[in-house]
Amino acid sequence: MKNWVSSNLLRLRVLAAALVIGGSIAACAPAGGSFGPPAESDAATPTSSTSTDVILPDTAPDAPVVGDEYRLGSGDNLRIIVYGEPDLTGEFQVAGNGFVSFPLIGQLKAANLTVDEFSKTISTALSKGYINDPRVSVEVLNYRPFYIIGEVQKPGEYPYTNGMTVLNAVAVAGGYTYRATTDSVYISRGGGPEQEFSITKEKIRILPGDIVRVPERYF
Repeated sequence: MKNWVSSNLLRLRVLAAALVIGGSIAACAPAGGSFGPPAESDAATPTSSTSTDVILPDTAPDAPVVGDEYRLGSGDNLRIIVYGEPDLTGEFQVAGNGFVSFPLIGQLKAANLTVDEFSKTISTALSKGYINDPRVSVEVLNYRPFYIIGEVQKPGEYPYTNGMTVLNAVAVAGGYTYRATTDSVYISRGGGPEQEFSITKEKIRILPGDIVRVPERYF
């Protein structure tokens, strides 16, 4: 009798232990009752995409901008600084012959040179018996004017501002006349021949010294 009670008690303990283990396993199982790796979702996770418009610089030959490669010309007002030499520092103008009259040196050609090229010209001239290792800086204070003729209200000479376009020039000159062609314009640059440009497709920038002609329309 004692052996039978002991045997049954042992079985009950084993059964209780099995139930406890089974409950723990069931609690750890993922939803759906599977222990394998999670199934991949058929729907792709949406990603945030931000579209940014890239504005490219206008480098077309018919849309020049005054910059580092700007060529000096008659009428440009310059500030020339010779470091450590206040008597040689000041404001100068490119004369009608394309030269700048500079102290000690005399006449220096500036026309058709960039600012950097003209700085080197001054440095080279000063280093020839005047100043040891001169340091020179040149900047344009005021650009030479541009000219607009043809079918505008007030043709003539006007001050140039950096980034000016043909439409800006027309506005400065009082706008078109009733006879004007408004979809094209002629520009002469650097004494060269006129070139025709369409102003209906893109902004046409002008440079100091340009001659802009607005033609008459014909019916």
